[in-house]
Amino acid sequence: MSWSEAAGLRITGRGARRRGRPGRRGGPRWRPGRRGRGALLGAVGLLLATVALGGPPARAADGDPQWFDGRTATEVSVDDGRFTDGHGREVVLRGFNVSGETKLEENGGLPFANAADARTSATAIRALTGGNAVRFLLSWAHAEPAPGVLDTAYLDRATEQIKALLAAGLRVFPDFHQDLYSRHLFDEDSWYTGDGAPRWAVEAGGYPDESCGICLLWGQNITQNQAVKSATRDFWANRVLTVPTSSGPVSVPVRDAFLDTAQKTMEHLARDLDADEFAGVVGFDPYNEPYAGEYASGQDSRAWERDVLWPFYEEFRARMDAAGWRDKPVFVEPNMFWNANLDFARQPGGLLDAGAVGDDYVFNTHFYDQKAISGIFMWGKAQDGRYATDFAAVRDRAAALAAPGIVSEFGHPLSGTTADKAPSVLKAMYQALDSRLPGAAWWSSAARSGPVLSGTQWQWDLYSGRHREAMNGNPGRILTDGDAWNDEDLSSVELDASGKAVLRQDARLLDRLYPTAVAGRALAFTYEDRSRDGTSVMSWNRVPEGMPNTARLVGFGRYGVIVWRSEGATRAPTELHLPSGFDPAATTVVSDLGAVTGLPAYTAQGQTAGHPVARAVERGGPGAHRLLLSAPAAADGPGTLHYALVADGTTSPSAELRAAAGRELAAWAASSAFPAAG
Repeated sequence: MSWSEAAGLRITGRGARRRGRPGRRGGPRWRPGRRGRGALLGAVGLLLATVALGGPPARAADGDPQWFDGRTATEVSVDDGRFTDGHGREVVLRGFNVSGETKLEENGGLPFANAADARTSATAIRALTGGNAVRFLLSWAHAEPAPGVLDTAYLDRATEQIKALLAAGLRVFPDFHQDLYSRHLFDEDSWYTGDGAPRWAVEAGGYPDESCGICLLWGQNITQNQAVKSATRDFWANRVLTVPTSSGPVSVPVRDAFLDTAQKTMEHLARDLDADEFAGVVGFDPYNEPYAGEYASGQDSRAWERDVLWPFYEEFRARMDAAGWRDKPVFVEPNMFWNANLDFARQPGGLLDAGAVGDDYVFNTHFYDQKAISGIFMWGKAQDGRYATDFAAVRDRAAALAAPGIVSEFGHPLSGTTADKAPSVLKAMYQALDSRLPGAAWWSSAARSGPVLSGTQWQWDLYSGRHREAMNGNPGRILTDGDAWNDEDLSSVELDASGKAVLRQDARLLDRLYPTAVAGRALAFTYEDRSRDGTSVMSWNRVPEGMPNTARLVGFGRYGVIVWRSEGATRAPTELHLPSGFDPAATTVVSDLGAVTGLPAYTAQGQTAGHPVARAVERGGPGAHRLLLSAPAAADGPGTLHYALVADGTTSPSAELRAAAGRELAAWAASSAFPAAG
């Protein structure tokens, strides 16, 4: 039989188009509550309060949704090169990969053994880190155990686990994961293993016995293991495999088989998630860390991206549309070597020939400091601004593509010979997600800070150090330590002796102040977490000497600064996650909207906030709070510049000190030459 005869397609109604995509689908772009951006309306003043519109302000009980919560706030799409919610606010996604457990067989290729463990993880991510998004790993091998056979029981279990994450307020983007093409390429006694393609695709390929030669790291298999190289090459070439079945041999173009399974998986999710749940699914990541395997004669990385990888993404985009996901973007990743920080590994790319891709796509990349991990090419610890250039490249490529940027994997080993670098490396990576500037240059050059990047750290493995994985199916090699996969150990979480989820990294590093939704466009953001490297406090962003009152107010505590420009499109507030150490009763905010120590509870009369600076319980995060910054409508026209400094309350500033710091911040904002609207 021919594999090209696709199964019947079912298009659900949940993905009904809300906006047209010029150049491919036509039709107008529509967003609820959006208005066009206007010109800059003038200088920023210090606003002390909003005006109530008759009657007492309404206050939601702790934990209850506010008027701007719900599906409108949950749903994320791509608009004008950024993630936006249904209010038109700019959204930042932060969280973790869930999880490398999918690479293992012990839980059937799923992140969790059951939905209860998924709920435990979801609650812990929200409560311990304030994360609002996860990259949810899926296994092609388990989804399609035989050619054309969809394992609906596997997808049912995956859907149940996704539901548990969504119920805790996490947004989800699934990822069909692969590393080294497939575990079925590797012998029982191999030093290494992989994940991804099903056994039938490997057996039909007739690949040579795997061997990496002299390999110190599992990733060297990508370029040194001929079995891995040949299988990967065949996937991208859509090689027609002859696969024996009980009814006789079938001809299977292997890449088409993957696309068919991906489409059916998306149909399954669209059908089994209700409308509110499906709103929390951001998009789909089709293929982890793509690379050619072997280039054709005369081909390089850039040509391969243009001629092979990008057409694959366009085909995946069409499959998403057919599966009812047409309003959700595809997370497209360039060749995994395009931004390697080892010069001899770097290859040209970054989807340079794709043009401006628009609202259908997200520029999705990974970053690991291979120099730091090697233990050879980087001595000592990471310093202020170490990854500013690397992450600036991500911002620049995303801007050229007119797409949001996300670093969907980053991290560093937490055990082994280079684990001592982890605290500084991760701090520097989060710093680079927040801003393209080193801390030492932020205050003097904040107008060049750039957009706040979304990111999901690798990884969140609830079973860290407690695995029971038979490596490559070998019952004589049961792996328990770390991630139980190729000697990796990167999970930020583990279970303590009582079975409680606890962090393995400094909570000050992981539970961060960050803007979750911005009512306009974020122009600059920085956060000094003062996280620890052993007993040493890492403090890389100091308030300049020319702002002594601001420095006194911050003291030796944690603080963040956000600058944004209103688009006049919504009365929904700008929201920032407040880390657990920021006691709302002691937190200080100094802003053009007002200056307070001790955040009042958010109240509103209709859509008019009772306080311009307030707090509310964070949905899905037990005991967690969010800072809500609401500009009065009369002083929030398109183009208005806003700013806020948020300090964790290690000092108790007087009203006079807050006012003095406010004057310094106002002068700083006015002199920083932030870009105008439009």
